[in-house]
Amino acid sequence: MVVRGRDLDSALQHLTARNDCRSLAVVGLPEQVPDLAPLVGRRLLLVDGDSGRLRDFAEVAIRAGIEVEWIRSARPPFERLAAALLPVGGIILAAGRSSRMPGSQKLLLDIDGVPMVRHVLEAASEGGCHQTVVVYAEDDVKRAINGRAEVVFNPQAQSGMASAMRTEIEAAMILLGDQPLVGSRTVATLLRAWRREGSRPAVAAAGAEGWAPPVILSRELWGDLLALTGDAGARQVLQGRPELLDVVPAPGRSDDIDTPDDYEKIVRLFPRRRPRQRA
Repeated sequence: MVVRGRDLDSALQHLTARNDCRSLAVVGLPEQVPDLAPLVGRRLLLVDGDSGRLRDFAEVAIRAGIEVEWIRSARPPFERLAAALLPVGGIILAAGRSSRMPGSQKLLLDIDGVPMVRHVLEAASEGGCHQTVVVYAEDDVKRAINGRAEVVFNPQAQSGMASAMRTEIEAAMILLGDQPLVGSRTVATLLRAWRREGSRPAVAAAGAEGWAPPVILSRELWGDLLALTGDAGARQVLQGRPELLDVVPAPGRSDDIDTPDDYEKIVRLFPRRRPRQRA
């Protein structure tokens, strides 16, 4: 919920009857801090150009045990508001067995000096995912992550998503660890599309077969996803239900790597990092 400061009292009364509302943003704070008790257990975002008012509200909220964040700005920064109120977590499925890539764990293959799975992790983090969890099955993959993200051990990647989903996020972006060409711009584009007013519960990038991962799934679809068995994933949840999915054009490529030929093609396509210029 987003309210102006002058409507804060009414919003707090409304929240007492709305257990499903987990976040409140207040734009333009009133002079006096009201009783913030209805916000305990929820997130509070404060936006105001006056540092003193921000500090007073934040101190009261912190003493009450409320999770609070503030933005000093006279004008509401809408993208930051959306990102704060609708956090999306990234889940990288990296528990595959590389059955068609003989002699190697494909997620560790070198692409421009970095293991493949780390390119996907960087795309999720730099693209705007609030937190990123890597579901892995082999210790070598965990070592490649090297503390850059939370890791969850689960040999069955799909079922591992259950332990990777966090209560504080409103949607999960599911990424595949063998798609190093996705890129941070793809992630950012999907996040903006999902947060757009009127968007559907799921958002994915346009692909050769209609859509391709990464795909964002709102919390309301998690039950359907976690009820699946075997290797079924988001595609089975969304199949035959076009009313749930927005497909948007996005930069980057969804090519995945299953065979040595795939790897050679990706290496040729991968954009080289520009060397840093020394002062």
